Amino acid sequence: MDGVLSLNKPSGPTSHDVVVRVRRILGEKRVGHAGTLDPLATGVLVVCVGKATRIVEYLVAQEKEYAAEMSLGRTTTTQDSAGEEVSSRDASHVTREMLEAVLPRFTGRIKQIPPMVSAVKHEGKRLYELARRDIEVEREPREVVIHRLEVTSFTPGERPVAGLNVVCSSGTYIRTLCADIGEALSVGGYMKSLVRLRVGRFDLRDAVDLETLEQAADQQRAEELMIPMDEALSELPAVVADPFLARLVAHGGAIPSNLIAAEGTLVRVKSSSGDLLAVGRLRLRGKRSVVAPEKVFA
Repeated sequence: MDGVLSLNKPSGPTSHDVVVRVRRILGEKRVGHAGTLDPLATGVLVVCVGKATRIVEYLVAQEKEYAAEMSLGRTTTTQDSAGEEVSSRDASHVTREMLEAVLPRFTGRIKQIPPMVSAVKHEGKRLYELARRDIEVEREPREVVIHRLEVTSFTPGERPVAGLNVVCSSGTYIRTLCADIGEALSVGGYMKSLVRLRVGRFDLRDAVDLETLEQAADQQRAEELMIPMDEALSELPAVVADPFLARLVAHGGAIPSNLIAAEGTLVRVKSSSGDLLAVGRLRLRGKRSVVAPEKVFA
């Protein structure tokens, strides 16, 4: 059983918990997720099954879209509603206009310091593992890209609550974004709730829940819910290999390409019958462009 599942993760379980449950439901050991979603968060969790676990790294890198709720006037140890209160301030003077005025500072290429509850490693240990032992370490800022940041709702008060729509690069911490916006307004803030609306082409409107997957597995129809690997990578440009070139690709050989794209661009290699043969990168060999395979599936 090979393919990609777009699941609607419920609030509560970790992304790893979901993977464990999918393994049990499908009876398949090779299962992995393409991008962690916090336990309290809901929404799109892309899960790869069988051979599709080999394309996880390409799916992880795709653009994300979120709907977040941010509470102003309070900070917490985890930058979200699960943490203990660190500080509290009256934020009743903050208006929607004031909030919107600071958002350009957080649009485009920005630097974020990963939160202590993240999965980033420090000297071989995950930060969240250190946080559980009340150990805090210095973290290096990381560059992320915020493509779109909009206020979708605003409820004023001593602790205003704002709805945010965020389209961002992989690796963006929405909880940190909320905390940093609160700091820019001099009142503090934290992430109250989070829904992942989209990962690349995978939209929440098309995602299935675990109960639906379980029912389909009971009826021997789980494979119908899976998205083929080629379709899952449909955002990548494609080249078609004739039978001779397909044999070359199967042995890891580079093949010529007429694609006009930057060197290093990820490319799908497909057979003349439409099967996904490989994922490779566009390389320049003298005056010629070739696709050099990275992962071969043929």
